[in-house]
Amino acid sequence: MAKQTGIIKLKGTIGGISFYKTTDGHLAREKGGVDGNRIANDPAFQRTRENGSEFGRAGKGGKLLRNAIRILLQNAKDKRVTSRLTKDLLAIIKTDAVNERGLRTLTDGDFNLLSGFEFNLNGKLGTTLFAPFVNAFDRVTGEATLDLAPFSPTLRIAAPTGTTHFKVVMGVSELDFENETSTFENDETAILPYTAADAAAIALTASLTANSTLPVVQVLGIEFYQEVNGQMYELKNGAYNALAIVIVDTP
Repeated sequence: MAKQTGIIKLKGTIGGISFYKTTDGHLAREKGGVDGNRIANDPAFQRTRENGSEFGRAGKGGKLLRNAIRILLQNAKDKRVTSRLTKDLLAIIKTDAVNERGLRTLTDGDFNLLSGFEFNLNGKLGTTLFAPFVNAFDRVTGEATLDLAPFSPTLRIAAPTGTTHFKVVMGVSELDFENETSTFENDETAILPYTAADAAAIALTASLTANSTLPVVQVLGIEFYQEVNGQMYELKNGAYNALAIVIVDTP
């Protein structure tokens, strides 16, 4: 592909060249490829169809997860979170040792590989929160918990310049990849001052279906604010908010 330069940027197709916009800028490439009907029916493209089927399954799984935690994700994500999540889910599908190639699923793969996934590489939870926390999910009761002992925010949270306040958020989601449905519950602290004085102990709780037979993920995040004339504003539109998967629990 080639990168478009100059003042006028083109979109569309001219003389076999496709012009389009991406997060990397305005690009151009020669139109071409194998006929779609041949890919769908020619035995020579069996591997291609299998790869496409599993890639599509990973894409749908990623969409299901993103939609499930949308309340928190909309405040903490980078521009490539969709492609990064799809890539990791495809890797999980490939660990499925039960089904044949092309029919492998997220449910039968090692879903625990998603633990630690960062939704915003511009503000990773792993390089933002240094206060020790204890989190758990009880499948019998469906309760997810998160506890932090009192800590000094300025010492234990690496906040971006301009931060005056912060908030800790936690969410838990039950994911049914086969039926493409989910449930989600969340809890959060009040907006707390970003100071050297110890913040009070934090205890967050959210509950899902008791005795669930579905995969469950718990996410933990931090949102940053700046106080101006008594009003709280998301710092830099949430560009450095952190959100990551801290528990993956499978039945």
